[in-house]
Amino acid sequence: MTEVLELAERARRAASVLAGTSSALRNSALDAMADALVARQDEILCANEADMHAAQEKGTPAPLLDRLALDPGRIAAIADALRELVGLADPIGEVVSGSRLPNGIWLQQVRVPLGVVAMIYEARPNVTADAAGLCIKTGNAVILRGGSMAAASNQAITDVLAQAAECAGLPAGCIQSVTSPAREAAEELMRLHGLIDVLIPRGGAGLIKSVVEHARVPVIETGVGNCHVYVHEKADPEMATRVVVNAKCHRPGVCNAAETLLIDRSIHEAVLPLILRALEERGVTVYGDDATLALGAIGRIEPATEEDWGTEYLDLKIACKVVDGLDEAISHINEYGTKHSEAIVTEDYSAATRFLSEVDAAAVYVNASTRFTDGGQFGLGAEIGISTQKLHARGPMGLTALTTTKYVAMGSGQIRE
Repeated sequence: MTEVLELAERARRAASVLAGTSSALRNSALDAMADALVARQDEILCANEADMHAAQEKGTPAPLLDRLALDPGRIAAIADALRELVGLADPIGEVVSGSRLPNGIWLQQVRVPLGVVAMIYEARPNVTADAAGLCIKTGNAVILRGGSMAAASNQAITDVLAQAAECAGLPAGCIQSVTSPAREAAEELMRLHGLIDVLIPRGGAGLIKSVVEHARVPVIETGVGNCHVYVHEKADPEMATRVVVNAKCHRPGVCNAAETLLIDRSIHEAVLPLILRALEERGVTVYGDDATLALGAIGRIEPATEEDWGTEYLDLKIACKVVDGLDEAISHINEYGTKHSEAIVTEDYSAATRFLSEVDAAAVYVNASTRFTDGGQFGLGAEIGISTQKLHARGPMGLTALTTTKYVAMGSGQIRE
């Protein structure tokens, strides 16, 4: 039996037990998991130091190194995120709907765990703890397969969390990770139909594309964010500048950062220079269309290519296009966007309403930064990912997204004639 198959069978057995545990027991386990992260932080930091050293030797870019790095403060924040889950309402057992049928049967639709959740993700060790915590809160067993860059960190965190959960009374196998770095191990995980209930990829476009193409189990697509900010002709210039700079620069290496700026032609000569100078001050390179380039030497501007309109830079880079009004802006976003997060800056109610209605994305904003698309910011607690598809879950995936429903029918001897 392969390692992956053995993990999946253990997870399936654990999931059956977890589904019958109480909310109090799962919350107690989450508290124990949080305490264990802090108590055993030295071994986690030692593992992370090995990952950091290997990544630096390979010349890994600074934004990725920042996502990989752990310190006592970050471990404390990860532990606090687990404790915050304890205070959130448990969705398991929630009655979604209920009614008395004409035949007298009392029918309810109630929330239940998904079962076994598998995650394939890239270089952020905090995702390991977030995913494990969310799954335990919702009574799901979880199998984690992180990227090679954070392999030692992820394994250390998984070991700490799994041991703490088991000591708290949860079944063995409820939190596990795939230790093999081989691509074949990830591919096997994708094929375990009947053992894995849902697979969630979290990372770059290449990872998600590979999972979608090869998986034989249900997949929830997450994460790729070619996000836009459109500055409408009725935008306040100061607000537009503030929103664009925040959306691009607050954390450029995350999926809800803006990657393209669209601005209305009627105001671009007056407003776009203000935005470009603000971006220049923060070291942003702009890939502009002809109208942007024609403004002259303002900031770091390079000619945009067709490829730039569909690029998720995850860096201090942004594409810029001057558009002929709202129709072209919406059309551009729906053609090149990844259905993640899109924003309009405007004081025109009609334009805002059309943008909200016609832009196809998981989160759509008026006069606010795309950086708010986040489980914590939306009041969901930690998130397991941001879904960019339409079935089952869309947007930041908190606790409810890790549940399904069953119908419970209570009768008094009814039979169907």
